[in-house]
Amino acid sequence: MTINQDSKHRKPELLVPASSLEVLMTAVHFGADAVYIGGEAFGLRAKAKNFSKEDMQKGIDFAHAHGVKVYVTANILAHNDDLDGARQYFTELKEMKPDALIISDPGMFTIAKEICKEIEIHISTQANNTNYLTYDFWYRLGAKRVVSARELSLKEIKEIREHIPCDMEIESFMHGAMCISYSGRCLLSNYFTGRDANQGACTHPCRWKYSIVEETRPGEYMPVYENERGTYLFNSKDLCMIEHIPEMIDAGIDSFKIEGRMKTALYVATVARTYRKAIDDYLISEQTYRDHMKWYQEEISKCTYRQFTTGFYFGKPDEHTQIYDNNTYIKEYTYLGIVGEEDHNGRFYLEQKNKFSVGEMIEIMKPNGENIETKVCSIVNEKGEEQESAPHPLQKLWITLDTKPSVYDILRKKETDS
Repeated sequence: MTINQDSKHRKPELLVPASSLEVLMTAVHFGADAVYIGGEAFGLRAKAKNFSKEDMQKGIDFAHAHGVKVYVTANILAHNDDLDGARQYFTELKEMKPDALIISDPGMFTIAKEICKEIEIHISTQANNTNYLTYDFWYRLGAKRVVSARELSLKEIKEIREHIPCDMEIESFMHGAMCISYSGRCLLSNYFTGRDANQGACTHPCRWKYSIVEETRPGEYMPVYENERGTYLFNSKDLCMIEHIPEMIDAGIDSFKIEGRMKTALYVATVARTYRKAIDDYLISEQTYRDHMKWYQEEISKCTYRQFTTGFYFGKPDEHTQIYDNNTYIKEYTYLGIVGEEDHNGRFYLEQKNKFSVGEMIEIMKPNGENIETKVCSIVNEKGEEQESAPHPLQKLWITLDTKPSVYDILRKKETDS
């Protein structure tokens, strides 16, 4: 076995989530090297929109036409009743030709190896990948990549890199929500609601507000506080490693993964564009990267988030990585939609996501990093009628702005205090 000795000069892959065909196209245009998606079964985001067979094929073809890879999740912990369906599913995926399958269950792995011999297999973080012998175990079985457990430090990941083959890849989370349970193996959702997180149906009870009830005093709800003995709430801040790309590369990580397969196109565009520029700047020079740090920090805060932490990467998290007073997101911008085709009148198609009005100042978000403030000049509905505002979600509109946008630009507006 050849051990890797120098991986710090590899260009890391930027791996971005997509919940729908529209979001996949956004991820591609805003800088993703690869996109991971889920089908209608066998993934761990049952509440996400997910991809129909038709949209999955369109998405794979679109991504490949732009030089971007597509990985499909099939990372449930399977029961007996799942196995026959998995065989059929993998047979269909074989014809669609994604670049990799993301799997955690050994039974699912066995079926995938049997049916999809030509497709890479990546081992999901759900498999609790915390040491180099685990990586080597999966490598010997034929896995190309292993997703590191979120509980690993960069020091541990670097040690793993030093003990595994050169051609084995490490994928690690770079940004997004943190699960309170070990590598996502949570039983709270199943216990409280009967919806199994390990079957893709998590209801996120870790974000709920809890009190204590003493058994002899039913109905008396005592608040839960943090003290010096430990943490009693489950609500983690979001992971953000935008300031630590040099350390991530030095650890030998091949793929920087963004969490968020239930997020909007605005979220995906914002995070993908910011990390794309940060990675590319660092590869030019560390000084270029440092010079642009303020821009990265400002931009990454323009998507919804829960405050930021570096997770386990620099040691075990302390009380500052949790949020104790609420479970809500910070939201600075509202998503309006993705710019579509231009008609013969110079108007652009938009399937509207949130309300905006004629005369309002909004922002055009471009893949190259530009943010252009512009005014809404007109809004026309499908019937050709002009309207002063667009109050109804998913209205199909034609709009004109005082600055001409491009297809696939994102429109957003800054939240105002009211």
